Amino acid sequence: MVAIIAMWNRLYSVTTLAEALALLHQYGERGRIIAGGTDILIEIERGQRPHLEALIDISRVPGLDTITLDDGVIRLGALVTHNHVVDSQLLVERALPLAQAAWEVGAPQIRNRATIAGNLITASPANDTITPLRALGASVRLTSLKGERVVALADFHTGLRKSLMHPDELLTAIQFPALNANQRGMFIKLGLRRAQAISVVNAAVVLTFDGDSVTAARIALGSVAPTIIQTPDAEQYLIGKSLTAETIREAARLAAAVPKPIDDVRATAAYRADMVRVIVSRCLRALAAGTERERYPVRPPLLWGANAGRGTLDRAIEHDARTPIETTVNGQSYRVDTGQHKTLLHFLRDDVGLPGTKEGCSEGECGACTVFLDGAAVMACMIPAPRAHGADIVTVEGLSGEELHPIQRAFIDQGAVQCGYCTPGFLMAGAKLLEEQPSPSSDQIMQSITGNLCRCTGYYKIIEAFKQASAHITEQAAQSF
Repeated sequence: MVAIIAMWNRLYSVTTLAEALALLHQYGERGRIIAGGTDILIEIERGQRPHLEALIDISRVPGLDTITLDDGVIRLGALVTHNHVVDSQLLVERALPLAQAAWEVGAPQIRNRATIAGNLITASPANDTITPLRALGASVRLTSLKGERVVALADFHTGLRKSLMHPDELLTAIQFPALNANQRGMFIKLGLRRAQAISVVNAAVVLTFDGDSVTAARIALGSVAPTIIQTPDAEQYLIGKSLTAETIREAARLAAAVPKPIDDVRATAAYRADMVRVIVSRCLRALAAGTERERYPVRPPLLWGANAGRGTLDRAIEHDARTPIETTVNGQSYRVDTGQHKTLLHFLRDDVGLPGTKEGCSEGECGACTVFLDGAAVMACMIPAPRAHGADIVTVEGLSGEELHPIQRAFIDQGAVQCGYCTPGFLMAGAKLLEEQPSPSSDQIMQSITGNLCRCTGYYKIIEAFKQASAHITEQAAQSF
């Protein structure tokens, strides 16, 4: 067995904002907030946080995952995840570019954990949701024991992975004006694959109209500079004009005149500049034709169950090497005295003794470690083990009772297994999809497994297994009436 190095000294599971702020004040630069954890756990694993002493888990603080509209302003709490955005009819109707960007991030298991606030704090120019928020004119609310301050998103990022946040501050809210009836927007991303892709270039366009004439324009670009940028020349050019072919062509050309585009392994600077022209042109053409909503999914698979993965704690807990983890796994209660400094993946395999959950990539890319955490499908390699305390977890060993789950039986019948290493993750994704949508379309099936990679098959038998399981569940439901 490979030895697992302790990833942190202490982890605090807090239940109130006040507790989190007090710990941030205590630890300063030696402490770090964790909510989704999809960025920071990778950084810790790679040794990029050598001075980190404490993680402060706010994922079960109530009231921070709300999306509200008040006096024309939309407000997202600190724990609003990408799937919260995807599922929000308010945001689809009044902030479409943000919903489109959230849908492009990662896969269902990642979107169930990764927060919009975390995406902003990581401050990568390739982070998809920053671009539409910039185009929507967003600001962020930063809170510490000293008080609160509101910072325009345009001023928040100061460089590559740098922001104005102080070590003792917590980003508690993101806010922006909701789009009105005379405003429309769109987000487009170019990646090197269809899912789980880092942006080569992305763009968000938000326009205000008076009839056919543009009266205000915001065009934001991501993954072309050290921070998200706007294109003032193109924005100014559009004002007072209708979206004719000539206007669109010239606006796209002006947007592509990016000073010093990024030149890296994903694309050259010249290619990025040309793709800015193409993507902005596509956004403007869609907005002119009123087709910007056409590709947004209907009933997108969320894989998060009836409770959207919300967990609760009755009191704050400080986890160290002496703090047992009390949890429920596959309906059985466990009290485990070890594993506090591991990921949930290694805790389940090594300390609980359930090896069905597999380690493929340890970066949230392959889905082999998919489990259900408080009802939601998640990547276990992206979650600290103490998050299991007080939680309800289901692993692949818990799918079947006296009989195999329909998705398990279908994998056998269809020959959907080859080496089998990825199979537990596919089974978990399939079980959760069929729980949410017993009769999914082929497109919904494929969307549900974007977070699961298989190196042996062409996926055809896997998809057929999903369809067989769906048919079985539908037949059983019909017979029960």
